[in-house]
Amino acid sequence: MVEGSMTQGAGQGPGVERTPTVRDFRVPAYIHETGPYAHSMHPGDAAAPPTSESLPEGYTPTRRDLPVINRGDTVQVIVDPASVSAPQPPTGPGPLYVVGDVHGYLDELVTALQEQGLIDSAGQWCAGPARLWFLGDFTDRGPDGIGVIDLVMRLSAEAAAAGGYCKALMGNHELLLLGAKRFGDTPVNSGAGTATFQAAWLLNGGQKADMDRLQDHHLQWMARLDAVETVDDHLLLHSDTTAYLDYGRSIEEVNDTVRETITRNDADEVWDLFRKFTKRFSFRDEGGAEAVRSLLNTYGGTRVVHGHSPIPYLLGEVGSEDGGDDSGPVVEGPHVYAEGLAIAMDGGVTMAGKLLVQKLPLAK
Repeated sequence: MVEGSMTQGAGQGPGVERTPTVRDFRVPAYIHETGPYAHSMHPGDAAAPPTSESLPEGYTPTRRDLPVINRGDTVQVIVDPASVSAPQPPTGPGPLYVVGDVHGYLDELVTALQEQGLIDSAGQWCAGPARLWFLGDFTDRGPDGIGVIDLVMRLSAEAAAAGGYCKALMGNHELLLLGAKRFGDTPVNSGAGTATFQAAWLLNGGQKADMDRLQDHHLQWMARLDAVETVDDHLLLHSDTTAYLDYGRSIEEVNDTVRETITRNDADEVWDLFRKFTKRFSFRDEGGAEAVRSLLNTYGGTRVVHGHSPIPYLLGEVGSEDGGDDSGPVVEGPHVYAEGLAIAMDGGVTMAGKLLVQKLPLAK
């Protein structure tokens, strides 16, 4: 028996043994400060492992007596990152879509966006990093222009949260609605006599329900819209006109000039801007390709994508944007013309045509 390995328990006489505990043993020499393997008693300290000869007979080591394993004593396994399967974030932008003139036809817009997989059955953005551009003219003629604006504003937030975006351009009907709200019956110099925004708005399909529901945040949103943008080598415009050249020699300059004009709140200046944005057919007739090139050479891009002029008009068919003549041609998709340099996106939804949502690029 090891010396000092047992004690008498309470009430136990001599010779009555009990099971020894760890504390009954004397401190082995190899962990004593003055022993052959001297080190402190701190449990985190490492010590050289004792040999079997240095241990007392029958000694059972405790946790404190076990050697500490250093990091360098363990096996290091190198993992090849290429062998680890992990989801990768999307690289590069998502697919690009453009939407032609909506003119208050909210139900048709929702259907077209769902057909392209951009929104789900609940009307929520479901296209992840996709990019969506509206080419302007959200209100007038149709039944729910404010509903259209509300949808576009909401999708802008949802798309951004999903890693994509939904953006919009300024159309001539945005300028018309802004003018009707701000200036009403204030006379303006139309170039052909006196006119008012209110009268022009009503003549061009203004809906009382839209005006009644128009709020400050709608007005602020419209007033900040860009007029021109380039995306993936496409020059996006609302109107098929070269009048944009009157407002600057770069995209930034045009957009700044348009916003500043609206901000100054001068009825005549805003009317002149509206009047120029209503011009059309610059790319359709003889010299149309050169007109497109004048824009591309100034602002960049290889093709113009625009709304504004209904495709039945561009095809030379007689029709009415009032919806009174439904005899126009059936529109199945965008119209490519001007030597392949221009893509028209207004499918003529106001004249029994089609509200177009198109993925770009489009084959020439």
